[in-house]
This record gives sequence, C-alpha cells and structure tokens, in this order.
Amino acid sequence: MRRPHLPAWLPLDAYILALLGTVGLAALFPARGTAATVADGASTAAVALLFFLYGARLSTREAFDGLRHWRLHLTVLAGTFLLFPLLGVAARALVPGVLTPPLYSGLLFLCLVPSTIQSSIAFTSIARGNVPAAICAGSFSSLAGILLTPLLAAGLLANDAGGFSPDSVLKIVLQLLLPFLLGQFLRRWVGGFLVRHRPVLGHVDRGSILLVVYAAFSAGMAAGIWHQVSVLRLGALVGVEAVLLAVMLLVTWYGAKRLGFGREDRIAIQFAGSKKSLAAGLPMASVLFGAQAGLAVLPLMLFHQMQLMVCAVLARRRAADPVAPEPAAEPVAEVSPPPQQPTGRAR
Repeated sequence: MRRPHLPAWLPLDAYILALLGTVGLAALFPARGTAATVADGASTAAVALLFFLYGARLSTREAFDGLRHWRLHLTVLAGTFLLFPLLGVAARALVPGVLTPPLYSGLLFLCLVPSTIQSSIAFTSIARGNVPAAICAGSFSSLAGILLTPLLAAGLLANDAGGFSPDSVLKIVLQLLLPFLLGQFLRRWVGGFLVRHRPVLGHVDRGSILLVVYAAFSAGMAAGIWHQVSVLRLGALVGVEAVLLAVMLLVTWYGAKRLGFGREDRIAIQFAGSKKSLAAGLPMASVLFGAQAGLAVLPLMLFHQMQLMVCAVLARRRAADPVAPEPAAEPVAEVSPPPQQPTGRAR
C-alpha cells in the first residue's frame, strides 16, 4: 500500500488559508438583504449536498468488516465522544475569566465533533501504525457523529447556544441525517461514479464548506458578534486548545498502552482519537448555531490547524522510533543422551 505523503513541515494548511480568506471576504463584503437570503439558501443546499456525498462515499460494509477489532474502535469512540466532551464540560470553569461564553460554546462544540478520516489514515501510515484500523476507526467515528454530535450538542449546549427548539431538531434531520441516509441508500448506484471522480468531488466538498463559512461569517457580521472577541481572548483560546490537544495525545497513547494494545494499534488510536473533523464540524455548526455559527466554528478552525502541525511532527517522530524486535525464543539446553544400558551378554 502506498503511503500518503505529507510535506516535511506544515506551517499553515493551504485549506486553512482559503478559509481565512473566506472569513476576510465576509468581513469586508458581508452578504446583506437579498444577497444574505440567497447565501443562506445556498449554504443550506451545500450542507445537504455535503452530507449526501458523505453518505454515498462511506462504505458501511467495509467499516463493519473491522468489527473483529472492536476493542480498538470502542477506545477511539470513547476518546472522541466521551473523554473529549468531559474535558469540554470541565473547561466551563474558564468562563468568564479566560474564555467568553461564545468562545466557550465553540470550544465545547469542537469537543463533540467526530474524528477525521483522511488525516488519521495519513499520519498513522507515516508513523508505521495500523492503517486498516485507522480507516475503520475514522469510518465508525463519522457514522456515529451523524447522530451523536447533534444529540450531545442538544444536551450540553442547550444553554450556551440559546436552546434547541423542535425547529432545530427538524433542521438537523432534514439537512444532515436525511441526505446522509439518502446517500447510503443510493451508494450502490452512484458509488462507482463518485470513486472515478473523486478529485473533482473533493473540490465540490471544499467549495461547499467555503460557501457555508462565508454565509456563517456574514451572518455574524450582521449580528455584530465579532465585537465580543479581542486579541487577548483569542490568545487564551489558542492556549486552552494547545492544552486540550496535548492531554488527548497523552491519554490516547498511554491509555492504549495500559489497555494492552501493541505499538501499531496505539498509533492508530492516538491519531484517530485525538483529532476533530473540520469537514464534518463546519456544516453541523451552521445548522446548530445559526447566526452565531461564525464565532462557534472559530475554535474548530484553530484546533484543526494545530492538530495538523503537531501530528505531522509527531508522526515522523513515531516513524523514527526504533521498533523493539520480537523477543527471541530462549535457547534450549542440549541434553546428552543417557548412556545405553548393557543388554546382557556381550557379543
């Protein structure tokens, strides 16, 4: 299997540059009036398209083929949807001294987002880990996140995001779950087409997310939410996220060791269990937060860039680590044959 190649150093992900450019465009030329209505409608359609493509591309059969390694997958899911949310809830103690309530809402939402697939596979491969396990773990996380992220957000963000009305639940079903299920249903007919045109559809994915970001940040400009953020608060947010990432990297590595996993499995657990998906989180935030989505996705965008830079360095360090050889079998002492007993009379 050919290993994905990453640059020797990632000072800034190119897609993050595109996202920051989109944010700047929304700040200088926000959509207003009729343009805002059109941008909001286009963003809604883009979210539905994204989750349709996620459903059509995700092979549930291949994902569930990895059930034989269920302990590893449960460990990754526990890190993604249990430990991360617990740390996010604990960070509430930082409000309002360190984080403002809107920034904390974004940080907590970040902790509820599913893991990545592509970068988890790439970093696991570079570090000489269990790549098939990383593929299955990322797929399980994406499948679970379709349901668990909105449910966790409804329970944990009810007060921070202004409450989740029945209308919010309906939006989640119509814009996220229904297109995803439709994509899964049509996968047998459109899956081959999607595989053949993967590069083109990758641009569609990213272009759709840029549209969602533009609409969200335009709505934020119209609502005046950016007056709530200062450079000092942003610096504090970066520091908090650095601690969050460090804790998850340490817990997934040493926790997997305590659970008895081998080196290759521990690498897959660390990279799949410590990261968050920007591609899945941005569309979800636009549905869950509405006009507040621009500020809510800021922690996720910062964390995404941070995890790429840190994990790129860590993966290469793991690859350079000397792999302990399998213990050799102990030599068996040679035993001299017992002296032959005389048989009676000599010949």
